[in-house]
Amino acid sequence: MKTYDAIVIGAGPAGVTAAIYLARFGVSVAIVEKMTPGGLLLQTAEIENYPGVSSAKGYELADTMAAQLAKYSNVDKYQETVTLFEPIQGRNRLRVGEDWLEAKTVIICSGLILKKLGLPDEDKLTGYGVSYCALCDGHFYKDKVVGVVGGGNAALEEAMYLATLVKELHLFHRRGAFRADKIYQDKIAQTPNVTLHFNAVVTRLHGQSELKAITVSSTASPESRFMPLDGLFVFVGQTPALDFMPASLNVDKEGYIITDTEMRTNLHGVFAAGDIRSKLCRQVATAVGEGATAANAAYVYLERTNAI
Repeated sequence: MKTYDAIVIGAGPAGVTAAIYLARFGVSVAIVEKMTPGGLLLQTAEIENYPGVSSAKGYELADTMAAQLAKYSNVDKYQETVTLFEPIQGRNRLRVGEDWLEAKTVIICSGLILKKLGLPDEDKLTGYGVSYCALCDGHFYKDKVVGVVGGGNAALEEAMYLATLVKELHLFHRRGAFRADKIYQDKIAQTPNVTLHFNAVVTRLHGQSELKAITVSSTASPESRFMPLDGLFVFVGQTPALDFMPASLNVDKEGYIITDTEMRTNLHGVFAAGDIRSKLCRQVATAVGEGATAANAAYVYLERTNAI
């Protein structure tokens, strides 16, 4: 079993930042991430609100972060999934792939899992007309007719990106008004090939081997209608990625990790940063700040417990 001073779970903006700070402190670090570093950045078309970057593709910012992390030789990288976490003060144990790793401190930056609509045939049609990533799959629908489900920032951001590719876009939101920031609402309202559908819920997917159409039901009346579509993009929220965590970890009613201002959880030597935390604002800028704070708090913990 390999032992580290710190293990970072997740390589989104919070995790990469935490690993970089820990590496600069000179401690031994492992970062565990099944996918390519970047987290949800890789599914974000454009970043316009990150300080110092007026505009950048999500994957470009993710690549820059990954390249910076790669400079540090005292960071071991595991492209695996954490399936079990046994918190033991001073030597937390994690099941990573087929191996066990041990760490004096752990920083959880495992991020979010995108929610699905929960409809019959949704899994079967995923990749065959149903998608959860505009940047990944948008180019397949150039000059076609697509739908987008959602009303938050992510839905409107992705809809605006898709609108530059597709012939016609229908945006469905279950409420009578969007929850997204006003800047996004203004932009989407001015996009000529976008039709807004409020109080509208997608209740059925039609198609055998690929999506052909959807049924849309009104939340304000008994009306339903059949609508042919070439593709449907779903952005209806996220859930915290915490299947591997012990029941003793304190979380809020929605499953997000509760921490103090120094990113400390209720478990000794265990910290959390980024979208996985219980908080109001989930942005790249806040994730980076929390990653730095968690790394600093972990280093202080190592010093105070004479672990380094």
